[in-house]
Amino acid sequence: MAQLLDAVDNHLRTVLGEPEARAAVTFLGTDRVEVLRFAVTDADGPLVRYVTLGMSARPMTDPAAVLADPERGPRAELLLTVAAGRADTDQVFRPLAVLAASPQVEGLVVRPGASLDLGQPLWPRAPFTSVLVEEPGAVVPDLPLPPPREPVRFLPLVPMTPHEAAWKRARGAAALRERWREQGVDLRDPLRRAARLQD
Repeated sequence: MAQLLDAVDNHLRTVLGEPEARAAVTFLGTDRVEVLRFAVTDADGPLVRYVTLGMSARPMTDPAAVLADPERGPRAELLLTVAAGRADTDQVFRPLAVLAASPQVEGLVVRPGASLDLGQPLWPRAPFTSVLVEEPGAVVPDLPLPPPREPVRFLPLVPMTPHEAAWKRARGAAALRERWREQGVDLRDPLRRAARLQD
């Protein structure tokens, strides 16, 4: 497990550079989860990327499976990108670790299109209490592992307000993405308001 996480750590540093900060969180009955913070700049200005390290140590297992395979199954880490300097987003370290531990704690298999709900703000005074899991590969490419292990995928997260999360449950992830696109919502703005969702 340590060797695998070292490989994930090296992969992240190769793609994103050296992390500015990292914090470790341990929950009773689970493996330790770290969260790394990277500073980057793109055409829209400075960004902060938070990436978990530890969720991929074990494959995610369908809770309906009779026997869990210790080698086979999807492996992932979570990735959150927000505009830098607009909110106290560094308080997201522990909430992200909670989400990363959910496959071990709750037996979840986290896939694109899924919602992960914290039931509390992602950071102080944030309007977001849950996230939408997006398709991997655009920010951090998959990390191949020796067979029979599946590659580690880095799943981007989009913060959702409670209203958006409820609308997504009723209409689906694709419909919510379309509303965001139509309204030009900046999904990396940590202070953004909920999209207008009335028909």
